Amino acid sequence: MQERQTDILIAGGGLGGVAAALAALRLGKRVILTEETDWLGGQLTAQAVPPDEHRWIEESGCTASYRRLREGIRAYYRRNYPLLPEARENPRLNPGMGGVSRLCHEPRIALAVLEEMLAPYRSGRQLEVLLKHRPVTAEYERDRVQALTIQSDETGEQVVIRAPYILDATEMGDVLPLAGVEHVIGAESQTQTGELHALPGEAQPLDQQAISWCFALDYDPSEDHTIARPEDYDFWRVYQADFWPGPQLGWIDCDPITLARRHRTIFDGDPDRERGRDFWHYRRILYRKYYPAGLYASDITLVNWPQIDYWLGPLLSVSEEEKQKNLRAARQLSLSMLYWMQTEAPRLDGGTGYRGLRLRDDIVGTPDGLAKYVYIRESRRIRAEFTVVEQHVGVQERAEAGLPRGSALFADSVGVGCYRIDLHPSTALRNYIDISSYPFQIPLGALIPERVENLLPANKNLGVTHITNGCYRLHPVEWNIGEAAGALAAYCLEKNLMPRQVRNTAQHLADFQNVLTEILGFQLAWDEEARTAEV
Repeated sequence: MQERQTDILIAGGGLGGVAAALAALRLGKRVILTEETDWLGGQLTAQAVPPDEHRWIEESGCTASYRRLREGIRAYYRRNYPLLPEARENPRLNPGMGGVSRLCHEPRIALAVLEEMLAPYRSGRQLEVLLKHRPVTAEYERDRVQALTIQSDETGEQVVIRAPYILDATEMGDVLPLAGVEHVIGAESQTQTGELHALPGEAQPLDQQAISWCFALDYDPSEDHTIARPEDYDFWRVYQADFWPGPQLGWIDCDPITLARRHRTIFDGDPDRERGRDFWHYRRILYRKYYPAGLYASDITLVNWPQIDYWLGPLLSVSEEEKQKNLRAARQLSLSMLYWMQTEAPRLDGGTGYRGLRLRDDIVGTPDGLAKYVYIRESRRIRAEFTVVEQHVGVQERAEAGLPRGSALFADSVGVGCYRIDLHPSTALRNYIDISSYPFQIPLGALIPERVENLLPANKNLGVTHITNGCYRLHPVEWNIGEAAGALAAYCLEKNLMPRQVRNTAQHLADFQNVLTEILGFQLAWDEEARTAEV
């Protein structure tokens, strides 16, 4: 079997993995980055989810490299698309004019920009990227992980990659069990965490957030693009969870915050209008009125709606057979939702079915039109030197505990983030938990396993709980987590230190934080007005 050596091995090429690689590369280290799909970018590209971001994102609340990614996406459109002058000159161009984000865009554009950002390091062989490769085994002894065995999905060939630092940036924390790293899955209990919204009884490891298999659509009412009837359509057509106010395939869902019954359709008026509160405008990624008349026949939108949340089985801590069964079922749910919209959905004119809805396989880069990878909201999480709990960030929790307004302050901050505590329905068949939080910091202690010395989390697998995962899992935060992990590994190699030495020695911590801010352009704290704002 072939063996390789590098300074830092990063398993997983999502946003966290790419950011980790960029940080380590900028600090002069050699990196091998593996990714199990053929696209880098994770939730932003292969999972087809436009960025969920906070309201300060244009001015603050992210790292310099994440800002470069955002501006790179806008610049790509300006360079390559025939935008009308008003759109081209808009410094805050939102290519799709989607309501969910200030930067709704096509997955391929983010992929192109990520590749641009990595290109200089690939040319000099400082970086090697292994696509369609996944970790299958690990070598470890006592408190160190020596190597990962990486397998090609195309050829089945395996390579052992040795590195002094290994980062787990996989979407589900797949390296943690391989390397014997202590970790948590699912929902903790109140006894364990003391959190207001944690489970009142026993912990439930199999209580995991729903997954979603996203897809892209355009619409031409003069054409018929009805797909073949999905194999499981008869099941999904009548299925309704006890906690849900209507059938899974339908326009009735829950308001995530109030849990009130809500009615929202794909179109609630003219699809061509600039803005709307319907599903079509929610995650729209191409707005055709930004371009000369007739250039595009339709807008394009991404489907990541409650109707395709799959909660009938988890992916973690189940057999491979059960995992594959649930992945298949999630795909069938998404296809069934599309088929229902094409054939049975009530229309505004009193008819049924929008047969002109067309799967855009070219947008997501797959033969069947579904995203390359399922959208993962919850990963395995390391048992960390420090764990972020609801008491640190939750508005209601902090108020009831008599804690000061605003999020907890962490002296070992390695970044900032902001999002509501947003948990989708779960495999325990419970409804949303969607509650206010404060803009928060990312503590270095949450990136350090309680025992293992040289493996770091670089995705959603840091030291958070089932509850706080709800606000630490989104695009700019995942990027910041990964970038901090990559920088930490590079810094430790350069200084011959262990990560916990950096955190727990004031001089080393201050020096590392200076590297983050002065060299890499990190923001380590919110101003007081933002930190105390409820989101």
